[in-house]
Amino acid sequence: MSSTPAPTLPATLALARPELLVSRCLIDGAWRDAADGRRFAVTDPASGALLAEVPDCGAADAAAAVDAAQRAFAAWRRATSRERAALLKRWHAAILANQEDLARLISLEQGKPLAESRGEVLYGASYVEWFAEEAQRIHGDILPQAQAGKQLFVLKEPVGVVAAITPWNFPLAMLARKIAPALAAGCAVVAKPAEDTPLTALALARLLQEAGAPAGLVNVLPASRAQTPAVADAWLADARVRKISFTGSTAVGKHLARASADTLKKVSLELGGNAPFIVFDDADVDAAVAGLMAAKFRNAGQTCVCPNRVLVQDGIHDTFVAALARAVAALRVGPADGGSAEIGPLINQRALAKVQHHVEDALAKGARLVTGGARHDCAEAPHGHFFTPTVLAGATADMRFNHEETFGPMVPVFRFATEAEAIALANATPYGLAAYFYSRDIARVWDVAQALEAGMVGVNEGALSSEAAPFGGIKESGYGREGSRYGLDDYLHTKYVCQGNLARHARA
Repeated sequence: MSSTPAPTLPATLALARPELLVSRCLIDGAWRDAADGRRFAVTDPASGALLAEVPDCGAADAAAAVDAAQRAFAAWRRATSRERAALLKRWHAAILANQEDLARLISLEQGKPLAESRGEVLYGASYVEWFAEEAQRIHGDILPQAQAGKQLFVLKEPVGVVAAITPWNFPLAMLARKIAPALAAGCAVVAKPAEDTPLTALALARLLQEAGAPAGLVNVLPASRAQTPAVADAWLADARVRKISFTGSTAVGKHLARASADTLKKVSLELGGNAPFIVFDDADVDAAVAGLMAAKFRNAGQTCVCPNRVLVQDGIHDTFVAALARAVAALRVGPADGGSAEIGPLINQRALAKVQHHVEDALAKGARLVTGGARHDCAEAPHGHFFTPTVLAGATADMRFNHEETFGPMVPVFRFATEAEAIALANATPYGLAAYFYSRDIARVWDVAQALEAGMVGVNEGALSSEAAPFGGIKESGYGREGSRYGLDDYLHTKYVCQGNLARHARA
């Protein structure tokens, strides 16, 4: 088989183990090309440089992956909880041992600063470690005897083959937090990483293979934007695929939900968001600014839980905006190999154009530009998709960012007068993934936390994700949960067993 020549990587991002830059797909334990030989390019969003060419998988590859996963599932479902945990623990150790190379791969294909990529590796590894432990805590139940001569049991069993479809913004963490609970539960996996970031997923699969995963237990199929529907549709139509776990856009999530109905698959959807960030008059302004910076500008604003609308009460509005502007203007923009960058490039030209359009639309409708507002010209990477971190004041409900995720380093600030107004503004969206608010009034904390229509709420905190907590949304942000003991339930069936004819006649 032919392979792509190894690219010349920036010295600061070169891999200690070059073999972790994989240019084939993984099916049934074998690294191979796509059935039809097609390939597509993976590029660095900071420079446009070619990183690799990987198989452009299609329907035939998707079917072969399910064949392999189904065979592996037949054996893996019978593995003991300790055997499943042991594999996950070995995988966790391998991820930590190769943290630097994995971080460099993330930065190369996704663009985030290297410090953030290192953090993502640890974040993803935390899910593997968590579910290694949870694998040994999958409990059934014995129900109270309701009738003489009968015993009632509840068993937890793996759902079967799981199709995991992951996004580009966290190419390691999103895949790890789907594969880990699936393996812990006794399932097998077919996975399709995002077209922009397949290299991290393939490296992660290589480490799992090195940790001793049986052939076919996890299969990874890269696919281009054009070929992705063929892969997804093959899995949707295949009755052997019993669960879809998807992180991505609401539009695609709705398609997957509709198409899964024909075979009644179990579905978990973590979809778009439009998170409000409310700052009340009684808040600690410095803490609120720090929390917003952490929540909004991680990964250049390209996360589903990023605050998309910042609502600040009248009494502290001007003070807050001034403090926020100073913090935002100080952010350093540049490529991951620049060393000091805090904001990397956006993933592609489409993402860059969307942020620019949101800014232009807001200014045309009366918003005030406080800082930023334009594409960032980066001397180290003149062809990169960089945007200057931006703050807009005077945001109103008719502006496009009020209805669409910006997914970039732009903060619009709304002004509000009353708590009721803030709640109404925050909930005036079809989405309900995350919400944040800052207040030192303990009574308000409980009232607002319950009033906000979101699956996750950060109170005086901008970083709410944790492997120990259930991650997911409500409304058009999807359903199902990832992480925590609740996240394992999505990979399990509940089986009720009734054993009868147990009554014994009294002896004479």
